[in-house]
This record gives sequence, structure tokens and C-alpha cells, in this order.
Amino acid sequence: MTINCKGELVDLRSPKVMGILNITPDSFYDGGKYKNENDILEQVARMLKEGATFIDVGAYSSRPGASPISEQQEVDRILPIIKLLVHEFPDILLSIDTFRGAVAAQCLHEGAAIINDISAGMLDDKMLAIIAQYKVPYIMMHMRGNPENMQQQTSYSDIVSDLLLYFSERVAKARSLGVHDLIIDPGFGFAKTLDQNYEVLKKLNLFQNIDLPILAGLSRKSMIYKTLAIEADEALNGTTALHMIALQQGAKILRAHDVKEALECTKLIQKLM
Repeated sequence: MTINCKGELVDLRSPKVMGILNITPDSFYDGGKYKNENDILEQVARMLKEGATFIDVGAYSSRPGASPISEQQEVDRILPIIKLLVHEFPDILLSIDTFRGAVAAQCLHEGAAIINDISAGMLDDKMLAIIAQYKVPYIMMHMRGNPENMQQQTSYSDIVSDLLLYFSERVAKARSLGVHDLIIDPGFGFAKTLDQNYEVLKKLNLFQNIDLPILAGLSRKSMIYKTLAIEADEALNGTTALHMIALQQGAKILRAHDVKEALECTKLIQKLM
């Protein structure tokens, strides 16, 4: 189980960690924290030193109810950061968190390695063709609607069955266009109630039937801090607990704010297995 990132084969048989770099002012946990080049470089250097295989950069907040920004605003935010990171860390494997094909194309042209799309191509019908053109790995997440209205779209006949059908259809569409390296993300916190998030996590192993790597994005999310009646900045322990469960259920990539602790989970699960 490998993906090709800029000519480097990354073996996902052993789980990997994707460090999160939000450069938005309004993300749910670390929005506005990294405001200048020094802060960004320091944080990325730390995550790489702690063992992150990938760094996921996002310039469009996808938290529930987030206000939209224009495509040009997104480009203006993210492109200088991509150029900076590729220059400072030539071997870095950058994942770009965007649902816009034009943004993805510009970032890939500047040296990004992966596209992480919260909509699996549903919000921009040009996205899959761009992924096929650049021949890069593509993370397709499950979501309904958009970040503004997704939490009003949580009615499912059977959430796990519905997600499995969604991924089978999106994977088939991507394959038909020539996209080869695919990763699936069930989208914890996106168009799902708190109980539905836990139902998906409990049955995450069923997604292995799709025979693609699974990414789990659980880090400090509301399904943790609301359950524990705490704040997001207190949710590291809960995140670590759910990371271990996700790994036991077959997750191959942990998308995390706290790289050191997530990497420790991957090491422990490998020892256990």
C-alpha cells in the first residue's frame, strides 16, 4: 500500500502522521496562531522533527458555519506559504487542503505533493481532472453541502452504509478519469452529529473493504471536547485515545495538530500488532 509523492514511494503499511498547518484566522483550534513567516517555519520545522511524513496546509476554514472566502483570497493566503516551505524544506511533502481545482493546480505547480479535498470533487467538477493531470495522490473526504450548511445535513438511512456507497461512487469517478493514488477520509465532524461520528469510528474497519488507505482527522475536534465538556485546547488526551482506536480500526494516516503524540500512537500500535 504505497502512494507516489513527487517520485517518492511512501509505504502506508505502517501508519503515518500528517501535521496540520492552518493559516486561516478562524480555524476552530489554531486559527490565527501562525501569522508570520518565522512562526510558520518554526512550527513546520517542529512537526518535521517530531516525525510528520506530510504537512497539510489549509487557507480556507472548513469548521462548521465558517464564512466563505473568494478563490483569489485563498490563493493569496496559501501560495506564498507553499513557496516559502518548499524553499526552506526542499524535501517536504506538502498536502494542500482545498476543494478548488484552480487553487490545487497553482499549489501543485509550486511543489505541493498531495491534494486533500473535503468534498471529494463535489464542490468543483474540475478538481478530479486536475488531479489526473498532475498525477498526485488525492484525499477524498465525505461531506454533505459545504462548511456553511453541512451541519443541517445529518439525516442518513444508515450512516456507515451511506458513506461506503458515497466512496464507491467517488472512487469510481476518480478512477474513470485516471486518478490512481487515492486515500479516503470519513470526515469526522462534517455533516455528522456527535453520535454519528462515534458510530463511524466504531465501524471504521469496514472502510478497509474499499481497499484504500484511510485517513482519520480526529485531532481536537468537537466530538472529543463536547463529550468531555472541555475546550479544544484541553483535548489532547482525548485525541490520543481516539487516535489509538482509529489505528486499531485500520487508519493509515493520522491528521494531527500534535505530531509527537500522534507518532507515539503509531509506534505503539505497530508494537501491539
